[in-house]
Amino acid sequence: MAPHAARRLLLLLALAAALAARSDGAWCVCRADLPDAALQRTLDYACGSAADCKPIQPSAACFAPDTVKAHCSYAVNSFYQRSGQNPLACVFSGTAVLSTVDPSANGCKYPATATPSAPDSPPAPMGGQGPSGAMKDTSGGADVLPAAGTAMRAFILAGCSLLALYLMA
Repeated sequence: MAPHAARRLLLLLALAAALAARSDGAWCVCRADLPDAALQRTLDYACGSAADCKPIQPSAACFAPDTVKAHCSYAVNSFYQRSGQNPLACVFSGTAVLSTVDPSANGCKYPATATPSAPDSPPAPMGGQGPSGAMKDTSGGADVLPAAGTAMRAFILAGCSLLALYLMA
C-alpha cells in the first residue's frame, strides 16, 4: 500500500472511531421558532398517543415552566423514548428535532433512554400530526428527516470502511 493511501486510511479510521465514540444520549425537543399553536397541536398529538404526560400535569415535577414549548418538548421526548428512539418518532410534521443537549432543568428530568410504552398505551401511530418521514415542515420548508444519531454514525462508519477498502485496492 502506498504511503499516502495508508495516511488516508488512518485518517478515515480515526474519523470513524471519533463518530462511533460519541454519546448516544438523544432527546427529541420542540422547535422554539414555531408558534405556540403549532406546538400545541404537537403536544396534544403526543399526549394522545404513546407519550407519558403525567409529569407535565399541574403540581407534577415537569409542569414548570408552564409554557407550551416546555410541555411540548417533554411530551415529544417521551413519545420518542417510548418509540425506542426511532428517529422517525421525532418528526411531528417538522415541529420537533433531535438534540444531543439534555433539556432537563429545574428538577425536571427528561428521559434519555428508550423505554417501552406502558401496556395500556396505544402503539405509536405513523400518520397525521405525528411522526412520519414524509411530513412537511410547518414553517414552509422542505420535507424534514431528522439525523439519526447511532444509525447515522453506523452509516458513516460503513461508508468510511468502503472508502478505505477502495483506497487499499
